Amino acid sequence: MSAVPSGGNRVADTTPGQRFIPELAAGLPQPARRWLSHVVAPGTPLWSSVELTMHGQIRLRGWRPYRAWQVLAPPHGFIWAARTRVAGLPVSGFDRYGPPGGEMRWRLLGMLPIMNGSGRDISRSAGGRLAAEGVSLLPTSFPEAVWTAGPNPDIAVATWRIGDQDEAVHLRIDPDGRLREILIDRWGNPDGEPYGRYPFGVSIQAERTFDGVTIPSAFRAGWWWGTDRQNRGEFFRATITSATFR
Repeated sequence: MSAVPSGGNRVADTTPGQRFIPELAAGLPQPARRWLSHVVAPGTPLWSSVELTMHGQIRLRGWRPYRAWQVLAPPHGFIWAARTRVAGLPVSGFDRYGPPGGEMRWRLLGMLPIMNGSGRDISRSAGGRLAAEGVSLLPTSFPEAVWTAGPNPDIAVATWRIGDQDEAVHLRIDPDGRLREILIDRWGNPDGEPYGRYPFGVSIQAERTFDGVTIPSAFRAGWWWGTDRQNRGEFFRATITSATFR
């Protein structure tokens, strides 16, 4: 199990209904302050959850279009429910994390199970996803993470406690505060490898503002990020069409 970094910075306890002011980020690494000033308008409530709709492509023996709905409430949980087609037949289901852990349930024609999973490995992988998506798609949740400087001056690291694991998410921030890339050593078994931590990344192509919060609106993601296997490991592309914060 990884450990929360010593010397990390956490925002002082916030109160229900509190709104964002730049001073809340004063103790965070400079890239994180730059990013938060860009993505959260002053006076915006510190929302603790977001409901999203999206469409895109997912690689399931070839790239296939999908439509999906998602709720994120980091660090507590998420659910992502989607519909696509395989061999012309409808496939629907969900991935989730929350008490008592991670789970996936996918069915063909709404009846025939084709991919089901739960247990410790699924939970740890889902926890990594929750950490990466929580900080990027719900930036008002930033007080829940412990923040440290990254290995380069354009990177800030947000470490989340998800279940019994610590998940360190590296955010690559442009000089203008735009989020360009997310990197995490995520638990999983890509390409049939033994379960372990492998490089996982997200590249952001566009952003959009909803209710005073700017989030990635077009992005792609996959395993083996930053290696010569990145193109093969990419499996997810998304366009966010709506975001409702609560």
